[in-house]
Amino acid sequence: MKRDRDYRIWGFGLVAALLVLWELSARTWVASPNWPPVSQILVAGKEAFTSGELPMVFLSSLGRMAAGFVAGGLLGIVVGLLMGRLRWVNAALDMLVELVRPIPIPAIVPPLILLLGIDTSMKVFIVAFATFFPVLVNTIAGVRSVERTALDVARTFQVPPSRTLVRVVLPASMPFILVGLRTSLALALIVTVIAEMIAGSEGIGYYLMTMQFAMRAGEMYAAILLLAIVGYVLNLGMLRMERRVLHWFQRAAD
Repeated sequence: MKRDRDYRIWGFGLVAALLVLWELSARTWVASPNWPPVSQILVAGKEAFTSGELPMVFLSSLGRMAAGFVAGGLLGIVVGLLMGRLRWVNAALDMLVELVRPIPIPAIVPPLILLLGIDTSMKVFIVAFATFFPVLVNTIAGVRSVERTALDVARTFQVPPSRTLVRVVLPASMPFILVGLRTSLALALIVTVIAEMIAGSEGIGYYLMTMQFAMRAGEMYAAILLLAIVGYVLNLGMLRMERRVLHWFQRAAD
């Protein structure tokens, strides 16, 4: 644990050094209004935050992200459990999944605008779409990694298939599922911002584009820095949840 804290201190030190380098570059050899010093960015960010502008923007985006993340994550877990356990379900859906999964997210935005408009439903659907596939793939891998012995014991004691799925397969697959959820969490945040940039009238992405067009570089960079902090905090929260849920798995690994 102490070694982990030491490594984390080195990480914070590197970030601080890069911010100092940014400040020096903006004040010495980069003379551009589009590359403001970090101190100026922090002042602009403080003003936007205390005015309520940034909190409102971030809360609207995080709300849409959370809705899409939960919907896509739950659907990915359910379909992944079925595809991993039932051969006929896997045979029916595997080709469709492999056809749709490589499609880039920006490529599906134009048809979704035609179908769903530019309201919240379209953005939530895109986030759910991006979340679904990493969770699905990891859930299938988790189901197929369940030890045969555990399944044989459940069959010996005549445990119903639905109960085996919930009480044996799901817990054993949880390490894989949580990896998929943590990967999807970062994707959900990225896709939310992209969707708001392409077809938005509010949210983080729309705010960034507005600040760019208005040549307000300080506010734009402040939002980007805050976005990085939000992503870091969300990842920390997911890691803590993993430790709580998988305490049995980590002890077994040790």
